[in-house]
Amino acid sequence: MTNPTSNFGWQMPTSTDLVTDLPADFETFGQAVDTSLADLKGGTSGQVLSKASNTDMDFTWVTSDDANAIQNTIVDAKGDLISATGSDVPARLAVGANGETLVADSSTSTGLRYQAVQTRNCVYNSSFEIAQRGTSFTANGYMFDRWYGVTAGIAGRTISRVAGTGQFQYLTRIQRTAGNTATNGVDFGQPFEIADSTPYAGKTVTVSFYARKGADFSGTFSLFVFSGTSSTETNRVTTAYPSGAATPLNTGSITLTTTLTRYQYTFTFGASVTQFCILPSVGWSGTAGAADLVEFTGFQLEVGSVATDYVRQGATIQGELAACQRYYQLIASGTQKFLAAGSVYTASQLDILLTFPEMRIAPSLVATSGTGYYNFIRNGGSDVFNSITLNGYTTPRGAALYNNTEISSTAGNAGWIYLDNASASVALSAEL
Repeated sequence: MTNPTSNFGWQMPTSTDLVTDLPADFETFGQAVDTSLADLKGGTSGQVLSKASNTDMDFTWVTSDDANAIQNTIVDAKGDLISATGSDVPARLAVGANGETLVADSSTSTGLRYQAVQTRNCVYNSSFEIAQRGTSFTANGYMFDRWYGVTAGIAGRTISRVAGTGQFQYLTRIQRTAGNTATNGVDFGQPFEIADSTPYAGKTVTVSFYARKGADFSGTFSLFVFSGTSSTETNRVTTAYPSGAATPLNTGSITLTTTLTRYQYTFTFGASVTQFCILPSVGWSGTAGAADLVEFTGFQLEVGSVATDYVRQGATIQGELAACQRYYQLIASGTQKFLAAGSVYTASQLDILLTFPEMRIAPSLVATSGTGYYNFIRNGGSDVFNSITLNGYTTPRGAALYNNTEISSTAGNAGWIYLDNASASVALSAEL
């Protein structure tokens, strides 16, 4: 038989021929192939093929752990997360402690942080929704529930509740009257009892709030947190700060704008803290303009190093009211407002019995006095009287009031008492 190579000019490689260039050898064999397949040659053990471009059949050999891929070694422990420190820059976020939650935090390299789950906002009436005492004040004392204002006895200072914006229905406004030249400041704080304070001992916490200034604001706005270590409740109002006061937070002057903005500050309480208070403080200079004021709301103090979304301390309006009433309860105020049932103990003594939700301690009576403030309606008539007194049988859940100087009735008569003057009011206080 004739050798095919004599007819066609090519010959089949033998078993001993070394095939060194498959495309060229096949072309010798008589059939051209796509020479780009040469890219498939070579490589080393463990490498894999990767596309080098969008061109057909254009490949390259790369290691199986591509430098452009997320490496196995980036994670070190169960629960680690893969995050990023920037565009196309993966990074490891180490797993947090048991029970912690993941929150966004732009101050960290990965933009994330683990922290303890928010226990609660410990600030009472933090957006000033509860105002049992009224909505505008010029003298020192408790004002909106749980908040105490100190104006240093200087005229021309007003602390008032005004309409809010966005998620906040109310703001507190501290204002200096236009034309006033006195520069004495105003402190406006909230003290916390031992039961509220001790859970924060040794903890890193964040306090946050929303604030803005008036167009004519001439002074400074700062926030302080004072802490103490006393084992007994002290009167934080008359002594200003807790016993053994330290200052874990002093912001210095905060730069405000005319836009309501959230501010936050992180600090750590001492390990022995048993009491603390938060204290916004406003100072002035020069002569006041028409809008020489500061407004703020939405206070929140929570465990952790970053502020979470604002929430009320009491969760709901009713919960907030109940929390505030542990310290102060307005029983009645105004004209023709029911107070309580009462009975005549002797011909000249009227007893009035009150029960109420439990307060912090047995409360004191805060009642106004004036001509014809109270009226006792009974069988056969009525008795108008001017004042009431708290007797010695008061508990955190009940109080006995009486009047034994202005009543003329028959022992055993019973009826009900109402307030009958716009300035009349009866309240109970268990404040610090």
